[in-house]
Amino acid sequence: MNKVILTKRDGEKTEIEYTPGLSLMLAISNVYTPDPFAICGGCCSCATCHVYVTSSNEHLPPINDDEIFLLEDAGVRTENSRLSCQIIMTPELDGLEVTVAPEH
Repeated sequence: MNKVILTKRDGEKTEIEYTPGLSLMLAISNVYTPDPFAICGGCCSCATCHVYVTSSNEHLPPINDDEIFLLEDAGVRTENSRLSCQIIMTPELDGLEVTVAPEH
């Protein structure tokens, strides 16, 4: 099974399994739903599914213009910021490490 290493907002690390073809947001939501998280349900309109990608992976899809626009208003954006709803998981992303961004 494919896994992501997730660091929660409180610093706790956990491994979560994911199904290729689904978004990282859904994989996270299956085991962890901090408040607020993924308020828009994954339609790239709220930035509450903001994560920091803390490991490098050449298979990560490039950031898109909608993500950039929403993350600019997030207040806690870094160069590793992504919206988890915009990352469609593939087998090549196995072992990806992400941290849920602080609430903004």
